[in-house]
Amino acid sequence: ATMITKRFVNSSTDWAGRLVPNGNRFIAFYGVFDNMPTDTRNQDLVKMSRMLFVVGLVLGFSVSVQAVTPNLICPPLRGSENPRLQANLESRLKHLKLDAPVRRGELAVALVDVTDPQHPSLAQVNGDEMMYAASLPKIAILLAAFERIHEGRLELNDENRELMANMIRHSSNSAATELIHRVGRNYINKVLTSPKYRLYDERYNGGLWVGKEYAKGVAYKRDPLHNLSHGATAFQVARFYYLLETGQLVSPALSREMKQMLGDPGIRHKFVKGLMEISPEAQIYRKSGTWRNWHADSAIVEHAGRTYIAVGLAQSPAGGKWLKDLIAELDTIILQQPTAVAGL
Repeated sequence: ATMITKRFVNSSTDWAGRLVPNGNRFIAFYGVFDNMPTDTRNQDLVKMSRMLFVVGLVLGFSVSVQAVTPNLICPPLRGSENPRLQANLESRLKHLKLDAPVRRGELAVALVDVTDPQHPSLAQVNGDEMMYAASLPKIAILLAAFERIHEGRLELNDENRELMANMIRHSSNSAATELIHRVGRNYINKVLTSPKYRLYDERYNGGLWVGKEYAKGVAYKRDPLHNLSHGATAFQVARFYYLLETGQLVSPALSREMKQMLGDPGIRHKFVKGLMEISPEAQIYRKSGTWRNWHADSAIVEHAGRTYIAVGLAQSPAGGKWLKDLIAELDTIILQQPTAVAGL
């Protein structure tokens, strides 16, 4: 019996030594125990072996929790489609009589529930249809600027903060053009097409693109698939915000800086106007765009304990109103979504 129990303790300490970085303490402790007088050891052998087993389990559990907790594991957004959310989105679009523009390719929408960022829920219509997006792709200039800051090639000083804030909150074309010069024309699309981000991906019909200054003049590099100077797909814009919300744009700290700049929008139309009319307490981080009949809006919205991403791209004289009406419906969809309950 003594031999069997001793083997059990040996296996327990070996297991603990492999599982826990300081598991050798178990082995050292057993060495002391093994050299105790025989009569004392025989009395307490079973008791001590059980203790070792229980302590090993507790420490092993705590180490495994510590290994998982620090890093947020976020799945790819493509593949996170939610059939219930999709059905609700299509139903609301029909209610707004926007199903016909969707069929004609005049409207693209993406909606992502990121209340639990590790389990996003995606719904979209025409999500991979690339459209002219006016000023919305200024978010790509913002990303490139923060990549330059991360590289140490651009300072995060008051002057650059003001330029970025004016470009995003007030959609200043002069600020955007100045930042394009400071960051580098070709660098922006290099970031967007990089394996790190793939926010423009030819496999999925493109995405975010900036190929022209926000000023008079010709485009310096139109996108290779659709010949657009400032373009986007609803899905890739939603991905941008998902990466931002989960701290995956540049770094967690710089993602927070970027999100802050998207807050307190200075232009209160489309998504902002529609949301403020029904839920003025909601917090919105957004970037919109307008040129002639092209209307775009995009946002992270925090409301009533829920967080979601909304993107709308439209080509119609009525596009601004479509987006204003749309955000109210998207907000309702999310607030009616069941919340996930974590299990143990």
